[in-house]
Amino acid sequence: MLNKKMIPGLVLMVVFSFYTLSYSQNMDHKNHKHKSSYMSEINNEIKALSEEEINQLLNGHGMGLAKAAELNSYPGPMHVLEFSNELILTREQIEKTEALFHSVKTEAKKLGRMIVEKEKELDTLFKENRISQTLLRNKINEISELNSMLRFAHLNAHLLQKEILTNEQIKTYNELRGYN
Repeated sequence: MLNKKMIPGLVLMVVFSFYTLSYSQNMDHKNHKHKSSYMSEINNEIKALSEEEINQLLNGHGMGLAKAAELNSYPGPMHVLEFSNELILTREQIEKTEALFHSVKTEAKKLGRMIVEKEKELDTLFKENRISQTLLRNKINEISELNSMLRFAHLNAHLLQKEILTNEQIKTYNELRGYN
């Protein structure tokens, strides 16, 4: 049982313990260095893009830009060609799909190259301390427009591909891709 004479001492000890703990945590926080999650990207040629992203842009890869189409039963030409036997494509369907694939690939490579160039220009403006709000707005608008055009190219390819296939082929495509 607690003696009434002990209570002030216990209160003082509890207060002192909280103060000591609080001070200790505060000092740890002040001495703790917050390392950036970007540390591994400091040596990237273009800071906003990884090597993989640059390669995907330059090679015209889809990069998931057409998920809205792909996951809603609008097949992509590259995968349609991969599954040409399983889909039992006609010669005409193969020719149209190949033409569509090469067209979007050419457009995507061109746009990808332009995006990489504009990102490099933006990076250089920051690196050389020559950026201003006006330049920043202009570069961001240029990059945004190119990204929009790239996404349109990929999504439009899926839209056009759907017109080439039958409903049964689209159903088979979805099954082959695991979208049951």
